[in-house]
Amino acid sequence: MENTIEKIPLTCIICPMGCSMEVEVETDADGNKKVLSVKDNGCKRGEQYAAKELQNPTRTLTSTIKVNDGVLPVVPVKTAGEVPKNMLLQCMEVVRRASCKAPVKRGDILLYDLLGTGINVIACADVDKV
Repeated sequence: MENTIEKIPLTCIICPMGCSMEVEVETDADGNKKVLSVKDNGCKRGEQYAAKELQNPTRTLTSTIKVNDGVLPVVPVKTAGEVPKNMLLQCMEVVRRASCKAPVKRGDILLYDLLGTGINVIACADVDKV
């Protein structure tokens, strides 16, 4: 099988501009993708995003975790880094089942090494104890 070249439409999510880009990609026989060119990106970050998105897409996960004995029932949380996009649903399931005990302080690590990704889940707000 020889290398194939295709044009892929991609919307950059790095900044609020949301540039609609056209990315020319070469895929080798092993399925590895290489970005050949990026058109219609408003800045250099669009090129970097396109390369990362096509080779190893990742996302920051945001959600809530149940708080026991807190003045609020849940605390907003996010991952301290980006997790692989193909693991988002599994990561979300772990977060959905998690709970913590009040008090919770912003920045507290509530889940360590989410599914072996090396990424922690941290609290984004304070929740006092009842």
